[in-house]
Amino acid sequence: MSGLLETLPEEKRRLLREAPPGERLAAEPMRAQLSDRREFDDAWLFERKLDGVRLLAVRDSGRVRLLSRTGKRLDETYPEVLEALQAQECADFTVDGEVVAFSHGRTDFSRLQQRMQLTRAWQARSSGVAVTYFLFDLLRLDGADLTQLPLRARKSLLRRALDFDSPLRFTAHRNTASLREACDRGWEGLIAKRADGRYLGRRSSDWLKLKCERGQETVVGGFTEPAGSRAGFGALLVGYYEGRKLRYAGKVGTGYSDRVLRELRARLDALECARSPFADPVRERGVHWVRPALVAQVGFTEWTRDGFLRHPRYLGLRDDKRPQDVVREQPDGQA
Repeated sequence: MSGLLETLPEEKRRLLREAPPGERLAAEPMRAQLSDRREFDDAWLFERKLDGVRLLAVRDSGRVRLLSRTGKRLDETYPEVLEALQAQECADFTVDGEVVAFSHGRTDFSRLQQRMQLTRAWQARSSGVAVTYFLFDLLRLDGADLTQLPLRARKSLLRRALDFDSPLRFTAHRNTASLREACDRGWEGLIAKRADGRYLGRRSSDWLKLKCERGQETVVGGFTEPAGSRAGFGALLVGYYEGRKLRYAGKVGTGYSDRVLRELRARLDALECARSPFADPVRERGVHWVRPALVAQVGFTEWTRDGFLRHPRYLGLRDDKRPQDVVREQPDGQA
């Protein structure tokens, strides 16, 4: 047993087992459930929700392998991460984490996408997109399976087992956290985790995903036909004004009750027109255009690089705003 493992209390050492091969432990990563829960007791801890992609890393037998959540090898996509893990003094571990790219101090998924599709190390190095690997869990250490240990114990061992020089970062946690505060800081949200929870190779309510939503007023310029048993319509096509142009911001297909779908369809039918009111092309099938007379409030997570709403959700109509006054809203401090 390694020196680090010997520092564990006896009751925790009894939970250790001989580990299977590292890649087998990484084959079924633990996953969080999306939750609307907002009240937590001291049995939970909280980590920042990162807008990146899952990455597991295995080191044994003198080599490191980087694996996606589905087991795909990513050694060539993130060669700087591979090298940082290969340089560790600790020679036997399996870690779980998320790789991200930053833009203006915030994790930027669209920027990370420029690296995600690269399959040659030289392409990755010359892409101009730096990545950071946030590690949040330790599954194996020096031949021991840690998955039955409480999360706090696993994170304590993780912090001490590795050196967190760039591009590696330890994922810090808090014992208490406010989702509103996290959202105000521009985070995507929080991950709430049971502090005494085991590492389970499946989606579990021991890890909860608490997402931030931003709000945006939008102008309705069209809608799509419903599919299957859905009533009313499929999605609203929405936008915002940039000068005198109505710019297309995407389609909003969630957030409606059956009653809202039917009532809103009646209002949309009364506004139907022959031509698109948007200044941009809209590549959707089965579209009905409407005069831009309705303002809808939409919740969403972020703006994409292409100017579309990401994960938009319908919140309701607003009658206190004129459509021509609806512009793209920016967080404080951004242009």
